[in-house]
Amino acid sequence: MNKLQAMEVFVQVVTAGGFTRAAENMKLPKATVSTLIQSLETTLSVKLLNRTTRRMSVTADGAAYYERCLQILSDVRDAEDSVLRIRQSPSGRLRVDAPTGLASEVVIPALPEFFKLYPDIRLELGCSDRPVDLVEEGVDCAIRGGRRLTDSRLVAKHVGTMHYMTCASPAYLEHRGSPQHPDDLVKHHCVNYFSARTGRMFDWYFERDGQRVQVALSSHIAVSDSYAYTAAGLAGLGVVQMADFLMAPMIADGRFTRILEGWINEPLPIHVVYPENRHLSAKVRVFVDWVTDLFAHHPTMH
Repeated sequence: MNKLQAMEVFVQVVTAGGFTRAAENMKLPKATVSTLIQSLETTLSVKLLNRTTRRMSVTADGAAYYERCLQILSDVRDAEDSVLRIRQSPSGRLRVDAPTGLASEVVIPALPEFFKLYPDIRLELGCSDRPVDLVEEGVDCAIRGGRRLTDSRLVAKHVGTMHYMTCASPAYLEHRGSPQHPDDLVKHHCVNYFSARTGRMFDWYFERDGQRVQVALSSHIAVSDSYAYTAAGLAGLGVVQMADFLMAPMIADGRFTRILEGWINEPLPIHVVYPENRHLSAKVRVFVDWVTDLFAHHPTMH
């Protein structure tokens, strides 16, 4: 018995709801389908399907085996895909999730070059500062910032580093003055950022000449979206600390002024993460490689 073929037949029978339709879908004689299922049950010493003259149902053991077969067959297809990627252009739907600001300011402007290289990939890019559950929501991979990625179901590949700067609007600084030391921030209005997933406020970190300062700030306003955060700073609501790729253009055109320049803000590693039980398919692999190269050459990610 070809066990892989038997698994494929079993999956088709369960999915189609019967032997006849499964045989039609696979263009096999119904007798062959029945024989393969019987051989599979004999080999496993377990009943997978309850069969009567009128209906068929899946046993508890059969349901569990069905889920494992789906995963195995998916891994086999991915393995074949990885071998064929040398000869064929990766194709199909690719579901990616990324933080809003990073997607809008860094990834999306570079996508025309990506599609020149891989015209057969259909990219679905979810943009949100709230981390999605890749496994539950069927996302192929996600771009995430973090020093500790705690989800044990995910594999993480480091692809870049996000740097930060501390800024305020010229109007705010004219009214409140410019802090000279991170400790001075307690006398200022600051805009806080909190995790959309946990609700936790993020502390600010500064380092200079071996001295490291961690500042937990109270504020009149806290937000959980990068664009809302910069909007609050532009409105003069307080000092902000945000990624270079968002701040640099607004410093260049005068909307923000950089402060505390002698202090280095703690950088944040960027990873591409994907479920550990999924083989890295060709389309995911080329996207990860492309993002790695994009971040390596981006002026604000050095």
